[in-house]
Amino acid sequence: MAQIKVKQVRSSIKRIQNQKRTLEALGLRGIGKEVTHENTPNILGMIEKVKHLVTVTEL
Repeated sequence: MAQIKVKQVRSSIKRIQNQKRTLEALGLRGIGKEVTHENTPNILGMIEKVKHLVTVTEL
C-alpha cells in the first residue's frame, strides 16, 4: 500500500475530546509534528475526522 505523511498544522486546544484522541491515535502530539502511515481505510477515516487540523501528502 501507499504511504502517506500526516502533519499537524493547528492546535488541539479547545477541540472536542474525540478529536484530541484521534490526533493521539495518529501519533500527533503537537503543531509541526509529522508521522507516516499506510494508506488504509481506517487511517483515512481518522484523518477525515481531523482534516481541519492536519495536512496530508502522499509519499
